[in-house]
Amino acid sequence: MAKPVIWVTRTLSNATLERAARDYEVIWDAADAPGSAEDIIAMSAKVDGIIPCHSEHFTADVVAQLDPRLQIVANHSVGVDHCDLPALKSKGITVTNTPGVLSDATAELAMMLMLGAARHAVTGDRIVRSGEWDSWSPAFLVGKQVTGARLGIIGMGGVGRALARKARGFDMEIHYHNRHQLPPEDEAGAVYHESLDDLLAISDFLSLHCPATPETIGLMNNDRLARLPKGCVIVNTARGNLIDETALLAAIETAHVGAAGLDCFATEPGGNPAFATHENIVMMPHVGSATLKTRDAMGFKALDNLDAFFRGDEPPDRL
Repeated sequence: MAKPVIWVTRTLSNATLERAARDYEVIWDAADAPGSAEDIIAMSAKVDGIIPCHSEHFTADVVAQLDPRLQIVANHSVGVDHCDLPALKSKGITVTNTPGVLSDATAELAMMLMLGAARHAVTGDRIVRSGEWDSWSPAFLVGKQVTGARLGIIGMGGVGRALARKARGFDMEIHYHNRHQLPPEDEAGAVYHESLDDLLAISDFLSLHCPATPETIGLMNNDRLARLPKGCVIVNTARGNLIDETALLAAIETAHVGAAGLDCFATEPGGNPAFATHENIVMMPHVGSATLKTRDAMGFKALDNLDAFFRGDEPPDRL
């Protein structure tokens, strides 16, 4: 029996590519370029399944032009805002994602960004690296202490809860806003705020971990940023469009927001050039889940979903 043909759109981990090549006929280009709308449409006539990343966009227009051969889109991501799910469903295409395996890696990066933003990591690194460090004073690079501070988390899914666990190691006081209050065993002592405004008002540090939806796009706008305590630190490892970047820049420039740690941006790749002039903004290029362990786990989860589908079983992470 012929193996199903799949398109792996990007360079996944070696272990993932090896397993895929063992079990499927694989189309993969080592050039590792994002798949365009034209690529997706053309490839849909050649393959039975696709493993895309968030760099491939399945818009309603793209989905309408997909060939009937394509049966499953097994995302190598948790977020699926790059997929028009109703359009794919109406086309009879199964969609899966990779939840539950990247929470710790992303939370680690959020913690790194939080600490780096609070303690002037960009400026300190530049001064030492450039050879400009020629003096010291008790007033030199005085930052914001993380230990014992109040951490507000928006979105207490897997990543939000993982960050809370790590932040407790810094004796942080955990507060959160979520669509629903968690059961006590998942809260683990965290304080629930039904009102987002109430959470913002007490957050010395604020970390975003909610999905990008019509309700959350532009969530942190001028009004909500103004509700934060002066000098707060904002961290975003979720989606760039959760933050109104113009509003964040204004809040940074007035020092109402003391610092920010950002792993995602409204424009990707590329980011926001206006942020580069502010050394109290620590930036990474959307690599929250980029550890070897997590990349293997994500790739294997995508393949597990494909395996189940082509066996005739329900994929474990079907959306």
